[in-house]
Formats: sequence, C-alpha cells, structure tokens
Amino acid sequence: MSLNTPPIHVVGAGLAGSECAFQLAELGYKVHLYEMKAHKKSPAHKTEHFAELVCSNSFGSTTDYSASGQLKWEAKNLNSLILKAALDAAVPAGMALGVDRDVFSRSITSAIRNHPNITCVDQVIQDVNELEGLRIIATGPLTDSALAQSLATHFDAGSLYFYDAIAPIIETDSIDMDICWKADRWGKGEGDYINCPLNKEQYYALIQAIKAARKVEAKEFEQTPYFENCMPIEEIVARGDETLRFGPLSFKGLPYPKTGRNCYAVVQLRQDNLQGTAYNMVGFQTKMAYPDQKEVFRMIPGLENASFVKLGSIHRNMYINSPRLLSPNLSSKKDPNLFFAGQITGVEGYFDSTCIGLLVSRFVDQKLRGQSLNPPPRTSALGSLLNFLQEPKDNFQPMNINFSLLPKLDESFLDKMKKSERKRAKKDKQLAIAKADFLNWVHQLQKSS
Repeated sequence: MSLNTPPIHVVGAGLAGSECAFQLAELGYKVHLYEMKAHKKSPAHKTEHFAELVCSNSFGSTTDYSASGQLKWEAKNLNSLILKAALDAAVPAGMALGVDRDVFSRSITSAIRNHPNITCVDQVIQDVNELEGLRIIATGPLTDSALAQSLATHFDAGSLYFYDAIAPIIETDSIDMDICWKADRWGKGEGDYINCPLNKEQYYALIQAIKAARKVEAKEFEQTPYFENCMPIEEIVARGDETLRFGPLSFKGLPYPKTGRNCYAVVQLRQDNLQGTAYNMVGFQTKMAYPDQKEVFRMIPGLENASFVKLGSIHRNMYINSPRLLSPNLSSKKDPNLFFAGQITGVEGYFDSTCIGLLVSRFVDQKLRGQSLNPPPRTSALGSLLNFLQEPKDNFQPMNINFSLLPKLDESFLDKMKKSERKRAKKDKQLAIAKADFLNWVHQLQKSS
C-alpha cells in the first residue's frame, strides 16, 4: 500500500535513518533515502552498505532485567528492522547482542533497497533547506561538514562535539590460547569471551607503555569532552594507574583456570563476526598512533603475536542540544517539517539511536494523519529516552538508556524486604510497569492507524 502524500526525505542511511525509512515505508509512505557514501565517505566508514557499524559490534545487553533489554523488548513490539537483522546476524557475546558486521549491514541494505516504497538516492545533502517538504536528518555523529554548518546556521547556535573511539580487532588464530582462556564474568553465559591474564608487573608495564605511546590528536577539538561509556584507554589511564583494574580490566569474577586464583588484571576480547575469526578488545578504544598500538597491545599476555584486522582510531562526533532546540516530536522548533533522528539528537549507543529513528517514524505518521502527538509512556524505556532528550539540562551530554532515566517509584513496597533484595525488586517493578504501559500504548497506535 502507498499513501497519496509527497515523498518523505530521510537523510542518512545509518541505523536510525534505515530504521526510520523502513518503518515509514511499511506504514505506506513513499520515502526518499539519501546516502552520501557513493560520492564521499567519512573517516570511519569503509563499505558501501547501509547501517555500517564503525565502533563496537555489540548492541548491548539482551537480559530481561536490564534497561537495555527492555528497550529491545519495546522495539520488538514495534517490529524493528534493525533488531531483527541484528538477531539474525548474532554472534556469541554472553548476555550481550553481538553481531557479524558484514552480515548485518548487508541484510539492512537488501531490505531497504528492495522495498517498493523506498527510493535510495546517492547524494551528499549539504543544506537543511536543499530538500522541500518533510525532512528527517539522521546523519549521525559523522555528519558531513557542510551539512553540519548548515545545521549550526539553522539553529543560530554552535554544534556540540565530542570524541568517539574505536577499539582494535584481532585475528582469532593469532591469540595464544595456551595463555588465554574462554569465560564470562561470574560464570554467566556460555564462555563467550577470551580472557588475557596479567600479573602485577605486566599490568604496570602496560600502563607505562600506554602513557608513553604516541597519540593522534585532533587539535581543532582538543577541549571537547569524551563520552564516558566510550572513553579512550589512555584517558582512563590518565585518571590513575589503578583505574583500569577497576574498569575494563577488572579481575573480578574471572579466576585464572590454571591457578583458581584471581589475576591482577584481565583484558577481555569479544567475538566480532559469525565465523569467530576475529575478536575486538573490550574497552580498548584508543587514540594511539598505529605503530604504537601494535607494540603496546602485544605486551598483553596471549597477544604477543596478535595480528590486527583493524587498529583503533578516533573520529569526530556531533550532536545537537535537543532539549533546547527540538520540539516534543523531535522536530526543529524553527521548522516543524524538519525532524531529527538517531545519535545526532544526543543519545548514545547503536540501539538507542535506532530507537529514536523508530520513534520519529511514528511521530511523522501522527503528524501526516493530523493526529495529536502521542508519545510512548514516560514509564517505558523508549519514553524515558525521549524524556531525556526533552528535559532542560545545564550540560547536555549523550546518554544510553539506563535505570536512572526511568521515573522514580513509590518505594514503600520495599520496606519489608531484605536490603539485599531491594535493588532487584525495584528494577523488576520498573520493568513490569514499563511493559504494561508500553503494550497499552502500542494498542492505541494500532487503533488509530
């Protein structure tokens, strides 16, 4: 079915743009999806496919007791294309949803290019007013400089920037499994992670090498803050020599099988593709120079002969001050026909970005049908993420979905519980409320469509 409305223009075929375009097409709208890769690639993108993953290959936790898992449950109830493709391309990753990058992006590209209501346009959009009618900007944190300048002019405000960093990927066959072992922290999961043990001497030698390594600096953005959940390894080290031991290199829950005792620190590697031929270094986003990366990371026990499929790097990220600049339906306060979706709105994480694209498709549908705005309930994960993008903040920084974004509960029901039971009980109740309220909202959408 195709509705008799002018085409909707979606700029950017990343995760959010692909999801948004697909959802609108499924609702019956004609969509023009613009992607610049045929003419120009960002420093982080390497392939011609849509929804290319450039940082981690993980979509976060799938557990039914996590905020991230709740967000996936809600997206599933809205028939998310990205979620379906991710599940089809899943690789072992413990309690997380890790995917084979190539299988995943090829699947999305095929679904988009073969949809009868979507026209893919290979074009670099340089100005927000270049296209007429309803536009959705989903260009993400790597927005082309000309369009970024156009956005800054549109909003009469400087865009906000922060760094993002990519972790190295290693060929599995080059990992010494006589030294390393497979296990998940606290024995949870199926032993999906490869663990590299470090004693005290090895740990401090690694710390000193990271400090001494040459760094690649982007001087134009030197004063820009990093996102806490994607902090370059050298920035963590700068906070103190022991910081890594109680962060990405935590020894907790990972006793060394050969001794049964804890190591001083542990480096974890996560499977990066379906074949299991590549693993990425968890928490090792870096801005070290390429030659230095090889030298430093080969100091880690088990990685002495590591062959790197991809070395770490940094790239510029851009997002807008959504609470100040966007309306409740995520359109510009200056232009009700200019919407924003995905990471450019100030959410972080692959799937959080996807869900904003999914949400904007519903808001656009409501607008074109002449309906009042009907956002997801505040109690839901999606509603809480939307609320984060709307609440005024003195220092707006990107955020993933987490329990702190969900509304507070009346905690009187916890009074008779043991202290050790309260945290889980509180989360369980938050999630139960989220599920019930979200399903009611979905039923409302179905009735009004």
